[in-house]
Amino acid sequence: MALRGYNGAVEYPYIVQTPGTCGGAPRLDGHRIRVSHIAACSEKAGWSPEEIAQNFELTLAEVHAALTYYFDHLEEIRAEWREAARRGEEIKKLFPPRLPQIA
Repeated sequence: MALRGYNGAVEYPYIVQTPGTCGGAPRLDGHRIRVSHIAACSEKAGWSPEEIAQNFELTLAEVHAALTYYFDHLEEIRAEWREAARRGEEIKKLFPPRLPQIA
C-alpha cells in the first residue's frame, strides 16, 4: 500500500535482510528472529507486543517495527507461512509417524 503523495522508499528501523541468514527473510537486526515469526506470535497466538518483547527479550520498538513491516507486507509474509505449511505437509508424507496417533 502506497502512502498518498509519498514517492520514496519506506525504511524499517531494526529490520534487515541478509542473504544466508534466515534464508534472506526479513528479520530483526542483531537477532535470528524473522518478522514472520513475530507476526505469527501476534496474529496466530494472540500475544500482545509486550508479551512478544518479554518472551524474546526484545524491545517494544523492535516488536513494533516487525509488526509494521508485517502489515506493510501482508501478502509476502502470509505467502511465507503458506510455503512453510506446504513444506511441513511434504515432510509428513516423507516421514509418517511410526507411533499410533492419539485422537
